[in-house]
Amino acid sequence: MIDTQFLEYLEGFVSEKRKETFKKVLEQRTRHFTVVLEDIFQPHNSSAVIRSCDIFGVQDVHVIQNKYSSRVSRHVAKGSQKWLDIKKYNQSANNTQDCLDALRKDGYQIIATTPHNESCMLHEFDINKKSAFVFGVEKEGVSEYTMNQSDGFLKIPMVGFTESLNISVAAAIILQDITTKLRASDIAWKLTTKEKEKLYFDWVQKSIKSIQKITERYNSEVL
Repeated sequence: MIDTQFLEYLEGFVSEKRKETFKKVLEQRTRHFTVVLEDIFQPHNSSAVIRSCDIFGVQDVHVIQNKYSSRVSRHVAKGSQKWLDIKKYNQSANNTQDCLDALRKDGYQIIATTPHNESCMLHEFDINKKSAFVFGVEKEGVSEYTMNQSDGFLKIPMVGFTESLNISVAAAIILQDITTKLRASDIAWKLTTKEKEKLYFDWVQKSIKSIQKITERYNSEVL
């Protein structure tokens, strides 16, 4: 439950332009699609994917950390990680399964991105179902474990000699394509009012540098 009085107090420290930007961006955010990064080794790759998620309005990113501890490169991400919900799975021996189970519980189908022969071409992908797109480690791609549990496979058409794209490039191409189609559809892809209110409250707090001191001051004045 959001403390509306506290929110109004905090809004006094945020410019009107920033508040309007938040509301405008929230109208384009979606959880109909989400992205899963499985054991990405290079920080610049995972950071570039996170940046693309923000650009194309995908709110959630799920990060599986079995072999590698993925971190965000501020230089590459350009602060985009600040506005997304990044959920990490690195606390058990079954991080991958924990992630897949959580996604399925939320109604997502698991789509592995791979040049697999049975993969669906990007332009033929059915956007109607909630989908989690899995991007795998740089050389090996999506793990066999995840491939075996996937509900479908997706690939980008390629006609050159090279057989694969850099993960960050592939993610950007896929997200641009599917989110453009999503926004032109009749699918209820937008966040709920409660989701938008919660994110707005979170973003207002994150945009205030001295938030801790301001919160303490508010509490002392109210109490």
